[in-house]
Amino acid sequence: MLLAIDIGNTNVVIGVFDGDKLKATWRVATGIHRMPDEYAELLLSLFDRTNLVASQVRDAVLCSVVPPMVGVFEEVCQRYLRIMPLVVGAGVKTGVRICMDNPREVGADRIVNAVAAHELYGGPLIVIDSGTATTFDVVSEEGDYLGGAIAPGIGISTEALFARTAVLPRLELTHPKRAIGRSTVAAMLSGIVFGYVGLIEGLVGRIQQEIPAGKAKVVATGGYARLLAEATPVIQVVNPDLTLVGLRLIHEMNRAAKEDEAW
Repeated sequence: MLLAIDIGNTNVVIGVFDGDKLKATWRVATGIHRMPDEYAELLLSLFDRTNLVASQVRDAVLCSVVPPMVGVFEEVCQRYLRIMPLVVGAGVKTGVRICMDNPREVGADRIVNAVAAHELYGGPLIVIDSGTATTFDVVSEEGDYLGGAIAPGIGISTEALFARTAVLPRLELTHPKRAIGRSTVAAMLSGIVFGYVGLIEGLVGRIQQEIPAGKAKVVATGGYARLLAEATPVIQVVNPDLTLVGLRLIHEMNRAAKEDEAW
């Protein structure tokens, strides 16, 4: 089995693959002060609860936008699973040509998403990842990473609205019934959800105009992808496991390359 780990600023998303089949997924809070032993205890308990055997994990692959967390999960994998994970970064084969002024600036998760989306849906593509930040990544018909846009995430924007105002409440994000809210909560839901839908529709429209190959398919992933997709026809595909699939594909790519070198 393959353990895939996507370390984000807010959550760590973990998946277990048996071949190309995703057997289980878990989402835990990112904590830079949490020790490797704590994450290991949590991970092993999750294995037990889903009737998976941790000792059957033979490989691991991870990507991270939180550099201090890489060492934490490397230690978890080495001490508790007896494996060294492949860390997606410079020098790792992805099959993606990064057409940026400074390719090293691009977050590993964005390249991983590009790999998975192009493999699953072809190109050209706009990949929207709604996490701590809302990112828009553009992939060409050939699978090249062309760049994109970054906006504040819907979750942190909602939290900022609560934290920086005296009377507005913290709320759970759900689909608003109408644009004209008839209560404070309804008005907040309208402003936040429909406001982000407007952001998505506006940016996607501008990006579509700049893609030379023509109209791109729009794929969404991340914690709020389904909520936003319900409110706009612009998003054509929702795949919450896109990053995990990309990690599996990159692991397979690098394992094959290593076997070719050995041969």
